[in-house]
Amino acid sequence: MARPDKAAAVAELADQFRSSSAAVLTEYRGLTVAQLKTLRRSLGEDAQYAVVKNTLTKIAANEAGISTLDDLFNGPTAVAFITGDPVVSAKGLRDFAKDNPNLVIKGGVLDGKALSADEIKKLADLESREVLLAKLAGAMKGKQSQAASLFQALPSKFVRTAEALRVKLAEQGGAE
Repeated sequence: MARPDKAAAVAELADQFRSSSAAVLTEYRGLTVAQLKTLRRSLGEDAQYAVVKNTLTKIAANEAGISTLDDLFNGPTAVAFITGDPVVSAKGLRDFAKDNPNLVIKGGVLDGKALSADEIKKLADLESREVLLAKLAGAMKGKQSQAASLFQALPSKFVRTAEALRVKLAEQGGAE
C-alpha cells in the first residue's frame, strides 16, 4: 500500500495536470537555486514550475489521462504547469534556455496532445494570443473598408455615367 504522503503528492500532481492547459517537462541539471527562481519569474503568472519526482509524476500523469510523456521521465525533471497562454510560458522557457544551456526542454503536452521539444520551440515562436487577435481585427477592418469603398463606388460610377450620357444626348440634340 502507498504511503499517505506519496498518495497525496500523486493526487496533487494529477490535479495540476488536469487543470493545466499545457505542461512542459524540462531537465534542470546544473542550474542554481537563483537561476531556478529567475526561471519561475520568466514564465509569467499563469505558470507554476515545480521540481518533481519522476515515478510519482509519471503515475500522476497517467491518472490524469496523459500517457504520452512516459518516455520523458528520466534524469532530474521539473514541470512547468501552464494555466494561461502557453505561448508566453513557452517563450519564457526558450529564452531562459538560450541564456542557460543547462536547462533542457524535453517535451510536453498541450490540450492533451503530446509535443516534442522542437514543437514547443515552434510554439514559442508564435505571437501571443492578444497580438494574433489584434492582427485579425485589423485585417477584418481593412476588408470592411474595402467593401465600403466598393459599395460607394458603384452608385457614384452610375451617376457619372448617367451624367456623361445626358451631356452627350444634349450635345446631339443641340447639334440638330
